[in-house]
Formats: sequence, C-alpha cells, structure tokens
Amino acid sequence: MTDLSAFPITTRWPANNPDIIQLYSLPTPNGVKVSIALEELALPYEAHLISFGTNDQKSPEFVSLNPNGRIPAIIDPNGPDGKPIGLFESGAILLYLAEKTGKLIPADAAGRYETIQWVFFQMAGIGPMFGQFGHFYKFAADKVANNSYPMERYRDESKRLLSVLEARLQGRQWIMGDSYTIADIATFPWLRGADIFYGGREVLDYASFPATMAWLERCIARPASEKGLNIPPRP
Repeated sequence: MTDLSAFPITTRWPANNPDIIQLYSLPTPNGVKVSIALEELALPYEAHLISFGTNDQKSPEFVSLNPNGRIPAIIDPNGPDGKPIGLFESGAILLYLAEKTGKLIPADAAGRYETIQWVFFQMAGIGPMFGQFGHFYKFAADKVANNSYPMERYRDESKRLLSVLEARLQGRQWIMGDSYTIADIATFPWLRGADIFYGGREVLDYASFPATMAWLERCIARPASEKGLNIPPRP
C-alpha cells in the first residue's frame, strides 16, 4: 500500500485506497476536465469534494497541494519513476494524464504540439474570458448596473473566441479532427458552463456558431462526459 503521508492534504481527505489517483475537485468547468479525462482513460481514482461553500480550497491542507488555492488537484501514487506526485492546474493535469497513458493526445510530435496549443488556447482565453463574462453577467450585474462596459467587454471577447473555435471546427468532428483529445476535454465544459450555469447562451449568441454547438453536443453525449460532469457529486 502506497504511503501518502508526505501529502498533508490526506490528513483532511484520507485516501480509502492510496494506491489509486486521488482527485480533489468540484464539478466546475475546470474541475470536471480531470474527472472526464480519468473516465475516458479508465484510470482508477478516488474523488474528494472540495467545497467552495466552506472555503475548503483555502484550507491549509488543500493549499499544501495547490498553493494557488484552486481546484482541481491530484495525487498520483504511481508517478514518474514509480514515486507519488502531486499536481495542480487543470491543463497540466490533462497533459500529465495523456502522456502517462499515451491516450487523448497524438503520438507524433507535430500533432502533440498542435493539441497542446489548443489546450493553452482554452487555458489562456476561453476559461478566463468566459469566467469574467459570467461574473459580470450573473454575479455582479447589480454592481455594474450603471456601467455596461465590463459585461460588454467580456461578452464580446468571449464571442470572438467562439468565432475562432467555430472556424477551427469547420469540417472537423473534434478540435484535432478525427481524434478526441485533451483539447476537447479542456474546452467544452466552459461552453457548457456558460450556458447552464451563467445562462449566457443567448447573450453569447450560441446560435451563430453551429459547428461549435454540434461539437459541444457530441462532447457532452460521450459516456465519460455524462459521468465525469457530476464527479465528485455535490452535497
């Protein structure tokens, strides 16, 4: 049995089976990226709910694994050279899992880097911009009631990013063509979240991006997505 005592987070969220991947997360657009990937890869894992309601992500135990205090994070007891490794940042975790298994990423170098660039496109663009749009549109609307600039700025940039994705998906089933990859997993939860969580479908004019909407439905319909989108279960 693997000894995970070097990771203080396990004192608050003990591992029932320390020989499998430990996931610390919540079903947010960033959180579900990792649970979906783990389901796609059929890797055994144990999910621990990190509740924002009680600021679990700011607790000393969680911050010991991710000093940035954000979900998701993992511990893989079977990391490089067979030693346990802790990781945070959803994009880094996706890349790690893909390279660990040799799946969800092309084997050739050119395809690999092309996939990584689209993961970075989500991490640097879609995630932050959609998140800011949602904040001002849903949560801070009263604070900017007399100033439409913040919402309009992030709405327009989100729509521009959707147009980039729409162009990429013309004639493609997935972002990388015929192969479903970590680029799809990184991206689609944010488009889904902007719709069902922020209520932004009409404001972001989703109907103007038909290839993207068809791709989004394909992503959501995958069995691993249907399961991973709800892991760990909310209380």
